[in-house]
Amino acid sequence: MDLREGFRKFSTRAANALGSPWLFVFSLLMIVVWLASGPFAGFSDTWQLLINTSTTIFTFLAVFLIQNTQNRDAKAMHLKLDELIHAVHGARDQLVDLENLSDAELENLQLQFKRLRKQASVGKTDENFEPDDAAEEEAVEILNQNRRSKAKRQESSSSNHNKSSNSN
Repeated sequence: MDLREGFRKFSTRAANALGSPWLFVFSLLMIVVWLASGPFAGFSDTWQLLINTSTTIFTFLAVFLIQNTQNRDAKAMHLKLDELIHAVHGARDQLVDLENLSDAELENLQLQFKRLRKQASVGKTDENFEPDDAAEEEAVEILNQNRRSKAKRQESSSSNHNKSSNSN
């Protein structure tokens, strides 16, 4: 098992444990024990440093574990949505891979969907939805430009990598 797969399995289990009621109860009990030990430790700086250091380390590590799990979940959700868009007849295939669009491209698409909601609210159904052809063409062109520039960047990156490999 490679490092990435091992970390994936560990982070999934850890994220599930971090979100469990049992870990919350355990953490609460640890704080109660720490508070109860205060008078015996004289409420010293070391006593305070113990809880500060413990919670900082725990939080620092938990952030990475939870972020890894959330990234996987988001990626899986995007892939599922992309598959649905691809499978539905009449759906715009340009909407696949939206998470990689620029903010301007996303705003343009958002405006299109606002127009769609507005038309739906005045009684038009999906069958008689009439998109603004100019806006639709502009959105498709922006999407295509984004994909072409992304492909060029990948091609450039790939050729630069090949050049540096050949020079070694």
